[in-house]
Amino acid sequence: MKDVVAGIDIGGTNTVFGLVDKSGNIISENSLKTTDYPEIQNFVSALVTAINKLMEGDAALKLIGIGIGAPNANYHKGTIELAPNLAWKGIVPLAEYIRKKIDVPVTLTNDANAAAMGEMIFGGAKKMKDFIVLTLGTGLGSGIVINGEVVYGHTGFAGELGHTTVVPGGRDCGCGRQGCLETYASASGLVRTVLQMLSDMREESPLRDIPPSALTARKISEAAAQNDPVALEAMDYTAEILAFGIANSIVFSSPEAIFLFGGLAQAGEMLFGPVRKYVDENVQPIFKGTVKILPSGVPESNAAVLGAAALAWNGLIR
Repeated sequence: MKDVVAGIDIGGTNTVFGLVDKSGNIISENSLKTTDYPEIQNFVSALVTAINKLMEGDAALKLIGIGIGAPNANYHKGTIELAPNLAWKGIVPLAEYIRKKIDVPVTLTNDANAAAMGEMIFGGAKKMKDFIVLTLGTGLGSGIVINGEVVYGHTGFAGELGHTTVVPGGRDCGCGRQGCLETYASASGLVRTVLQMLSDMREESPLRDIPPSALTARKISEAAAQNDPVALEAMDYTAEILAFGIANSIVFSSPEAIFLFGGLAQAGEMLFGPVRKYVDENVQPIFKGTVKILPSGVPESNAAVLGAAALAWNGLIR
């Protein structure tokens, strides 16, 4: 028999899941539409049925654990709590619901913490005990690892660097506050910056021909690669704000590395170069040159499933 775990990533639109062995090989995977199941029990039934179907595809496999990455997930309680992008309202004891149908350990955390676990078990942080993963997608998620342990805090919701204030009284954030890091240093933040700069700057730019609703971080980074002045200015400003947030996080946890992951990180050196420069300029002198800023070592196409699977494996191999 070969031991495997199920890694599950629950998103507002889709849920992806797969069977993963101890070496990080995805043996099989599938997905279902989260939005097709407004009732949580129907979702759990569909998910469990789909996982069992994957297991039936290979009689030599033995399922020994389940890891789940989900929005607003509480690691301590195994619950999803008040998730704004999911149909299931209130506090949902998801780990308990799944454990009743599949009798194996079930571990649940948010997607950024799962990404940090994936980086530690399968990615670029294999030999590191202190690092941070920043997921630069629609928002900015963060997973903080100190002394080999993910930081969950007293409530289970610690480590939300995306909601640290970097511009007092700044942009409105979906969390209800203003000036949060994610409103500037994320894919959606970059788009907001470009829209503002297009009205403030007079330079010609192909970005002016794109309707605001069709503007994406990818199109902006492509324009920056073609030396478009507006895109370059926006990328530089985004890097500067991100570096400000990173410099603050270095002070409190002194990580060996910070991994940048997600859509915005796909801009490559156009983002990494200025981020490293601004971090070096702004970090406290005692920390200069002590932190590597790196791309994720986990393939983006498999990262969600591998991160959730790493969460399960981490709990099992202790």
